[in-house]
Amino acid sequence: MKDYRFGEIEKGKKNLITDVPGVLVGHVTLSDGDIQTGVTAILPHSGDLYHEKCPAASHVINGFGKSTGLMQINELGSIETPIILTNTLSVGEAFSGCVRYMLSKNEGICRTEGTVNPVILECNDSVLNDTRGLHIKPEHVFEAINNACEDFELGAVGAGRGMSCYRLKGGIGSASRVFTVAENTYTLGALVMTNFGSLRDLMISGDPVGRRLSGGGENTKGSCIMVLATDAPVSSRQLQRIARRAQSGLARTGGITSGGSGELVVAFSTANRMRTDEPLWHMSFLNDDQLERLFRSATETVEEAIIRSMTEAEAVTGREGHTRAALSDLLKDE
Repeated sequence: MKDYRFGEIEKGKKNLITDVPGVLVGHVTLSDGDIQTGVTAILPHSGDLYHEKCPAASHVINGFGKSTGLMQINELGSIETPIILTNTLSVGEAFSGCVRYMLSKNEGICRTEGTVNPVILECNDSVLNDTRGLHIKPEHVFEAINNACEDFELGAVGAGRGMSCYRLKGGIGSASRVFTVAENTYTLGALVMTNFGSLRDLMISGDPVGRRLSGGGENTKGSCIMVLATDAPVSSRQLQRIARRAQSGLARTGGITSGGSGELVVAFSTANRMRTDEPLWHMSFLNDDQLERLFRSATETVEEAIIRSMTEAEAVTGREGHTRAALSDLLKDE
């Protein structure tokens, strides 16, 4: 397999979204015959998210999806729960699990304080998984959150277990970049869940490898969830600008954003935490003219994370014998 290079900015130490200080990721994977699914939890920080909210934004590239929480993120410019990824028909159970988790941590919710805004993001894994079986339960959300750490697996794990990408095996991918802006060093990382595309469109670092591979068939429908995190001091408005650049990374891999594909982005910053007990928030943000490295990092990390979701995944056989081949196996002679 060729040693592909993605972009020009320096990678983070682990080349994971958790290179952003404080960010943690945890999985629960269900793999048993027709059951090939799971949950992935992304924690913006390990503290009290409800009372120390992170600036956030979302961007919908194509809205064929069933996610929750995006409306309030864009209205208030903040995120107050872990981000939970799962399959489409398990959004309700994941929502319930996230609510139960937040209630267990905050006695004031719906009593002395307001409600809570769970962020649940999804893709349809019904090719490989018995999605109709509704195998995800609220306790899996607790387990994924409790499993959250800096070093986490990629590929056919967690919520990515049953996903297909470019008609091959997709899943969870991640990448990070480290850069200097105004004499300060910052990190931006991406985590993706990939479930979209036609094999003929697949490109790796500008190389149209999909045209040389066979067995992918024709299908561009699906979804791609992209989560961006940074420790750079940026506002929710600036985060939305950064989130829009994720589409460039998606396109670099060959994604065309089909009408039946749900592609969306959530972006957050771990700087400038928004404490609910402070009547005034004193925040500093980068000048808009200083965002170019973040725009490029968003593009590069999403591109690399999508490819890593495939190269890190093994072949999986699931529901009724349906199989998705591993890209790494197909590229051995490349």
